[in-house]
Amino acid sequence: MTHVYRTTAASAALLAAVFGVTGCGSDSSPSTPPATSAAASFNDADATFAMQMIPHHQQAVEMSDLALRKATTAAVKNLATAIKAAQDPEIKQLSGWLTAWGKPVPTPGEHSGHAMAGMMSTEDMSDLSEASGAMFDRMWTRMMIEHHQGAVAMATTEQTAGKDPAAIALAKKIQTTQTTEIATMKRLLGQLTAS
Repeated sequence: MTHVYRTTAASAALLAAVFGVTGCGSDSSPSTPPATSAAASFNDADATFAMQMIPHHQQAVEMSDLALRKATTAAVKNLATAIKAAQDPEIKQLSGWLTAWGKPVPTPGEHSGHAMAGMMSTEDMSDLSEASGAMFDRMWTRMMIEHHQGAVAMATTEQTAGKDPAAIALAKKIQTTQTTEIATMKRLLGQLTAS
C-alpha cells in the first residue's frame, strides 16, 4: 500500500511539474513538452554559426598542430597549445548541438576557405606547411590573427542574430578569448618582425 502511495505521489508531483512549466510558458503553444522546447530554441543563425565554426575551428587546430611541430618560438608554441585546448572541446560541443538540432555536422577537411571570414586557402596552408624557422613563426602568427578576426566576426553575428542561449554564450566566449589572443599575437608579431 505504501509503495502504491509513493508511486502516485511521485506521478502527481511529476504532472504538477510538467503542467507548472507548461503553464508558465507561452499561451500560443501550451501543448509543447519541455523536452522538445529546449531543442526548438535554436534558429537558422544558430545552425549556421555551428556549421561554419566547426570547420573554422578545425583549421585553427590544424594550424596549431603545425606550430607545435615547426615553431621555433616558445610564445608561438604556447599560443598553439592554448588555441588547440580551447577549440577542440568547442568542436565537440558545436557538433553535439547540430546533432540535437537534426542538422548535418561538417566533416574534417570540409572547409572551402572562401565561405567563411578568416579561413585560409589550400595554397595558404601549403605555404605555411612548407615554411620553416623564423619565417614560419611570422607567417603562422599573421595567418592566425586573420583567422581569429574571422571567428570574432562570426561570433558577433551569432550574438546579434542567434536565439539559442548556449550558442550565444559560446559566441561571447569565443569573441572574448580570441580578441585577447589577437592582441597577444599582434604584440608577438611586432617582436618577431623586429628580431
